[in-house]
Amino acid sequence: MLNRIINSFEEAVICILLAAMTLEVFIEVVMRYGFGTGVMWGEELALLLSAWMVLFGASYGLKVGSHIGVDALVKILPTKARKVVSAIAICACLFYCALFIEGAWVYLAKVRSIGLELEDMPIPKWIAHSILLIGMVMIAWRLLELLWGVFTGKSEGFTLTDEAKESMHLAEETAKIAGAGGDSK
Repeated sequence: MLNRIINSFEEAVICILLAAMTLEVFIEVVMRYGFGTGVMWGEELALLLSAWMVLFGASYGLKVGSHIGVDALVKILPTKARKVVSAIAICACLFYCALFIEGAWVYLAKVRSIGLELEDMPIPKWIAHSILLIGMVMIAWRLLELLWGVFTGKSEGFTLTDEAKESMHLAEETAKIAGAGGDSK
């Protein structure tokens, strides 16, 4: 139940961020090149929206297995060794997340105590930069889910995108299309 809520929240936030960033950049381009003007805070907003989208997207990428990785060595290991190596890698990632979460917490607390605002918008900087903490907590959650999957036998480790396999598939499709196009002449 909690996992479903987190999944829905994450997907909704990514969609909203992507739509907002696209709309903001489109309006900014039209204003700049169509009317010779623009808004002073447009670039800062686009940068913040993209930062939020990247960190939410990293968490989502862990969920759906769309991250790129080098797993040639791990793939040749026996299943049990693969699980051990994966568990160690996940624990190392969790350690990194813990360090980042602590650093983000300290940074956000200091920025909040100083009372800084964004350069071009009257928004407290700690709120705008809170994605550092939120994003890493979401990534840590996904890593904990993955680690649990390794321990319970539901997963052997990270699910990574196989670019070579996808590239070969695309090359085969392109060859078929080119061959079909050549036959009709």
